[in-house]
Amino acid sequence: MYKMIFKLVIAIISQPGKTWKELVGMKEKEQDVAKGYEKFLSNYLYPFIGLLTIAAFLSICTRQEFDIEQALKNSIVTLVSSFGGFYLGAYFLNEVWQGVFKKTKDLKLCQFFVGFSSALMFTLNIVWLLLPDFFFLYIFILYTFYIVWEGSTIFMKVEQAQQMKFSTFAFLLIVGTPKLIEYALVLLMPGLR
Repeated sequence: MYKMIFKLVIAIISQPGKTWKELVGMKEKEQDVAKGYEKFLSNYLYPFIGLLTIAAFLSICTRQEFDIEQALKNSIVTLVSSFGGFYLGAYFLNEVWQGVFKKTKDLKLCQFFVGFSSALMFTLNIVWLLLPDFFFLYIFILYTFYIVWEGSTIFMKVEQAQQMKFSTFAFLLIVGTPKLIEYALVLLMPGLR
């Protein structure tokens, strides 16, 4: 399972256009949408967020001033912001999908899109947690825009005239909602960081 996630992440980062086409083919091949959605959650999203949470725990464990309480708090913040960011981002994208782009609501489609588009962001978060000295990698979060750009016309079937508007909305939601939730958690419970 993790080998498949690793291959998918490498593919979506290195060749987003080709990978989005393959994901469309897999989605169309899956007759039962609910079954395909369950596979997406259990074979991709949940394990990926699990790896992210473990990385958050280990990031505190590897420090000289090890504190189990702080490691657990860091893990909880990462878990809640990742899950919440995914679901909230997909929900808002679904609302924008109907309100701005005049398409019929399809929450599962938006969740697929947000989940696969978040691959680079999740990967970079794991790297930042385990190797905090690599802060310069923050610039690569902008590449998520290109992943979203490629997927907007291929996966979401957005018209090219609206591709920039959709890509901007989606990028801001995918990158912003986890950070917003993390900020809110730290603001509401100051002892978390």
